Amino acid sequence: MAAQKLTRGRLIQIIVLMIVLITAFVWRTVTYQAQPITKVQAKVCSLNAGNCLFNINNKTVTVALLPVAPKADIPLILNIKTVDIKPSANVSGVSMNMGTLPIIFKQKNDGWSGEFIVPQCTHDNMTWVIDIKVDDNIYSSKFTVTK
Repeated sequence: MAAQKLTRGRLIQIIVLMIVLITAFVWRTVTYQAQPITKVQAKVCSLNAGNCLFNINNKTVTVALLPVAPKADIPLILNIKTVDIKPSANVSGVSMNMGTLPIIFKQKNDGWSGEFIVPQCTHDNMTWVIDIKVDDNIYSSKFTVTK
């Protein structure tokens, strides 16, 4: 394609296009509103230190991770006791983005139990967070996995 001479018509077309783009940019910048945070953190606790206790619907709920010293690429079991309705939970990496892993719960005598496996990371220690959703509230528990 050969270079074309800048004519008056092309110059007007470029200026109009620039005005439209600048107007759109300024409008989006001025009218921007941050999305509200939907994550309600009643408490963030560490499962490496032991069980986590949350107050859900005026009941003390116990969250436990087995084994106590979690390792990558082995099955981990999350137990939630004294919750009447089925919770949902996702595991995601804090130290590094490793995607989101869903936890599927099965009902047990005293609560719910879910099994999941976290993948191995390039770090020696990887911090993960479990977001447990019960009644539109999200309760977070962190744990650290070693290689």
